[in-house]
Amino acid sequence: MENASNSSFPHLNEAAPAFKANTTHGERSLDDYKGKWLILFSHPADFTPVCTTEFIAFAKASDTFKSMNCELLGLSIDSIYSHLAWMQSIKTSFGVEIPFPIIDDIKMDVARAYGMIHPGAADTQAVRATFFIDPEGKLRAMVYYPMSNGRSIDEFVRLLTAMQTSDANKIATPEGWTPGCDVIVPPPKTPAAIEARKGEGYAMKDWYFSTRKL
Repeated sequence: MENASNSSFPHLNEAAPAFKANTTHGERSLDDYKGKWLILFSHPADFTPVCTTEFIAFAKASDTFKSMNCELLGLSIDSIYSHLAWMQSIKTSFGVEIPFPIIDDIKMDVARAYGMIHPGAADTQAVRATFFIDPEGKLRAMVYYPMSNGRSIDEFVRLLTAMQTSDANKIATPEGWTPGCDVIVPPPKTPAAIEARKGEGYAMKDWYFSTRKL
């Protein structure tokens, strides 16, 4: 791993950084999630209000993610004991049980490997980073939020749905796409393909912009 003053940044569509870490559910490694999608997300600290709202929302959406073959894995630079106490606090104060593991990353090994430490924000706290890792262990999306503002878990469900739909149908999805909306067909790459596209039955706005229903 890099020294304490540096963080590396993983790259989209490349293998996600491997890790093995202690969690509230025992030891976990990236290999444990092969064959499933994984959302790995960091939060600045336990016992903070914004993070509490996010964990409650992730917990409430956990069955939805499971139905999509996706597991959740949290992380902060806090100890297992802090995580466990915070989970108990959320259960007592909000009536919500946290069903997914939380990584103990006191040494910041996972946080540095995934570029979760931004010195301009804090040297010993992870920013609100979220990583979507596919069943082959490839990093497919990264989303960063500032310390002051919580994430939208509904958007993460939407994004995962869109990526799974693109993989299954070899298409792209437009801004704000949700199931039932038209999808975007890959544009033609040759003059002959442009001419052929006119007769392929798609809704064609321009030579490079065609949509279809699923």
